[in-house]
Formats: sequence, C-alpha cells, structure tokens
Amino acid sequence: MERIKNKLPQVLLGLYVILFIICAINPFNRAVWFVENIPVVIPVILLIFTYNKFQFSNISYFLMWFFISLHTIGGHYTFELVPFDFFNDLLSKFNVEFLFPTGRNNFDRVGHFFVGVFAYPLAEFTYRKKYITNLFTAALFGIFALGFWGALYEAIEMIYAIKEGGEAGSAFLGSQGDVWDAQKDMLLDIYGAVVVSILFYFVWRKK
Repeated sequence: MERIKNKLPQVLLGLYVILFIICAINPFNRAVWFVENIPVVIPVILLIFTYNKFQFSNISYFLMWFFISLHTIGGHYTFELVPFDFFNDLLSKFNVEFLFPTGRNNFDRVGHFFVGVFAYPLAEFTYRKKYITNLFTAALFGIFALGFWGALYEAIEMIYAIKEGGEAGSAFLGSQGDVWDAQKDMLLDIYGAVVVSILFYFVWRKK
C-alpha cells in the first residue's frame, strides 16, 4: 500500500501531461492559451525538479493537481467559454448571486476558489521545513500568501488586458461585464485558502 501511495505524484503528473496535450490541440485562442498556461506550467516544472529534495504530502499533490487541471481546461476554452451549464444551473439554485450570478459562466469563479488550495502546500512546506514552527501560524501564512498572490495575479491580468487589447485581452481578463470581477475573484481565492487551511490544521495536528 505504501508503494502505491507514493506513486500518486507520478500518476497525477502523467494525467496532467495527457490533459495538457489534449488541451494544447486547437485551443479557442492560442494567445490566451499560452498566457493562461504559464502560471501552471512553471509550478509543475518546479515540483518536478525539486521532487528529490522535498516531497509534499499526497493531499498537497492532489489539491495542486486538481486546480492545475481546471486551469488547463480553462486555458483551452478561455474561462468564459468552458462548457459549464450544468454547474451554472446548479449554482443558480443556491443563494450565491453575489459571487456566482445567474447569466454568466461561473467556471472562472469556481476556479478562483480552487486557487486557494495552494495555501495547503505553502503551509505544509513552511511547517515541515520548520520555517514556521506553530501549526496555526503556518495555516495563516498560507492564507495570507494566497491573498497576496491573488491580488498580484489580478494586477497582471489587468496589465495584459490593457496591453494586448482586443479579443485576447478581454478573454484573458474574463470579467464578463462585472466591474467587481477582480475583487470577487480575490475574495474567492481567500475563501478557498481558508477552507484548505482548516483542513491543513486538523490533518497535521493529528500528525
């Protein structure tokens, strides 16, 4: 069982590579596909080259793989055009209009919630390396780090959209007419980070 368990990172990497290749074939907008994949390909490469020096828990690898897979799919279609009608209809049945309004494709909003999963490996890394020795403080660090990254990424989106302009800039920005899109995206980043940080705290408290 232990040998199978330790193969999970390789299995997830293989699944990601397959998905990446599929999504690289005839994307909706090649320029958007390129810029959307940079933020996920870089951490994947870093994880590969640092694997022998530091191995995350399987929970961390699974959470990172899940978000990266969502983002890769979003890069293929552009986030606004991902087939997501079933979940859009499902979300409309709950009282979440503020963050997931009816009439827009909320795939990007769901994706931003899952951006927060990176708070778990960040907290795990700092705690296991003993850069932070208090479990609660490590969890808070993950939340704050994700909040900072979320704000930085929104600024990058804005700069690219202004510089590129046209269809590619609009597709990358993905605001879909919501003037508060950036703020809501950042809020969802933090919500996701809080959820996985609570998970991190209880998982590692047992260890």
